[in-house]
Amino acid sequence: MKRYTTFEEIDRDLKYLKLKSQIDKEELKLSVTTTKEDFKDTFSPISIIGSMIGSIAQKALIVKIANSILGVKKVKEVKDPDE
Repeated sequence: MKRYTTFEEIDRDLKYLKLKSQIDKEELKLSVTTTKEDFKDTFSPISIIGSMIGSIAQKALIVKIANSILGVKKVKEVKDPDE
């Protein structure tokens, strides 16, 4: 624990701590505001729909590439003329 020898030292440290507290409060306000904006951007309907479309397109592309590499082809159903 710090030992003070004068009231000026105490006043100086109190001013410092008060300013530090104010700075911390302002940083917290900025952080909350930024977090709210990021949340709104991330979970907006347009963002969600865009992510879904991107994900579906990516999966379709992967399946198409895998099929072309593995040589998998669609099988067409042929009707039997005897039926």
